[in-house]
Amino acid sequence: MKSRRTVLTALASLTALGVLTACGAGDATTEIKPEGQKGSGINVGPDQKRVHTAKAEAIAAQVPEAIRKRGTLVIGVSANSSPPLAFRATDDKTLIGTELDLATLVADTLGLKPQFEPVSWENLFVGLDSGKYDAVFSNVTVTEERKDKYDFATYRLDDLAFEAKKGSGWTVKGPEDVAGKKIAVDSGTNQEKILVDWSAQNEKAGRKGVEISYFQNTSDYYLALQSGRIDGYLGPNPVVAYHVASAGQTEVAGKFSGAGAGLQGKIAATTKKGSGLVSAYAAAIDHIVGNGTYAEVLKRWGLGSEAVEKSEINPPGLPRTKN
Repeated sequence: MKSRRTVLTALASLTALGVLTACGAGDATTEIKPEGQKGSGINVGPDQKRVHTAKAEAIAAQVPEAIRKRGTLVIGVSANSSPPLAFRATDDKTLIGTELDLATLVADTLGLKPQFEPVSWENLFVGLDSGKYDAVFSNVTVTEERKDKYDFATYRLDDLAFEAKKGSGWTVKGPEDVAGKKIAVDSGTNQEKILVDWSAQNEKAGRKGVEISYFQNTSDYYLALQSGRIDGYLGPNPVVAYHVASAGQTEVAGKFSGAGAGLQGKIAATTKKGSGLVSAYAAAIDHIVGNGTYAEVLKRWGLGSEAVEKSEINPPGLPRTKN
């Protein structure tokens, strides 16, 4: 993702819209809850009380000796604010979100201490290439092109969603529904690739292409939606669903697989090809699926519908771009 808004900015915006409700002692800065939702909301404070699990000796033994001796698992995560995947808590410092919780469980299983390194999206792959990171947990979609350089162990389904202003009446079912529209997307992502492909399909069919817009901050996407400067935003379904539920000013216009038509996309723990780590990651993910901690994390962040039953190593991904 490419946004850099902090969670404090997000909370300030939502408070202004009147969609935050207080938790416990009435502190609206530690819990976010969609208006009208019953029960507890999502904790966005720095004290996360993360779910943990015990070391699995047989799985930990699969980790290369040098990493076992070091005792840490260096994990690249996005520094950009993309709740509920990865973002900063209300102290504007602590990294929280689904990706960090799941990466922590994998590290626990391997008997290692997670060391999170927040960087921009493109530098996640630079870090893998250089050997700086042992893994990336950052909503990375399996693609055929990426499989040339990286190994993948899947841990979540990958769905994308179009977000539009509430009451727009716009429904997206395929390429023809975005013809002539102005749509924002994050640069360098698989959703950008899909949108570019759809635009090309439209032009080939004699329809108008898509006017693609890019913004530096997530808050700018939302302001552009509200002002009518763009028709929609295409992003990860968890991010879109979170914003739709919490802000109440937008709606989901369409939902699609992140691997394109005919193939369910998968999000995966990513490591440099040949690092010797992918089998350990897959085994660790299967372990936390089996002991229930995986489901506990997804439920905590409202992503139970994106659960996988088993980790797959290097499954079919988003097809290569046709030349």
